[in-house]
Amino acid sequence: MIVRTLEECQNSERRVVSSTWESVRMLLKDDQMGFSFHITTIYQNTETHIHYQNHLESVYCMSGEGEIEVVGGKTYPIKPGTLYILDKHDEHYLRAYKDADMVMACVFNPPITGQEVHDENGVYPLLD
Repeated sequence: MIVRTLEECQNSERRVVSSTWESVRMLLKDDQMGFSFHITTIYQNTETHIHYQNHLESVYCMSGEGEIEVVGGKTYPIKPGTLYILDKHDEHYLRAYKDADMVMACVFNPPITGQEVHDENGVYPLLD
């Protein structure tokens, strides 16, 4: 059994910070569960270009509001209780509105190792 708290993960190398988001990676590839689990905060009044070419992701909004715009497609509102699933490696822009940060619970398949950050194309590399 694995037991971790958000607080202990926030105070470790499992917390990765970018200019528009931070991600606390609570479950990683080396835990050998077949997926990874993160609590990610999207900073208010920001836009992040993301294109997970190597991973599938599902995201559940716990707090805050914003939107996800699929490149060449629709824009969907995000608010607490919204789940979106990037089942086709959807290239998108994720925006948090200016009122507050968005806090999201995220699941990745395949699992990430923990140190990934978006490259210039919004992609997480596939690391061993």
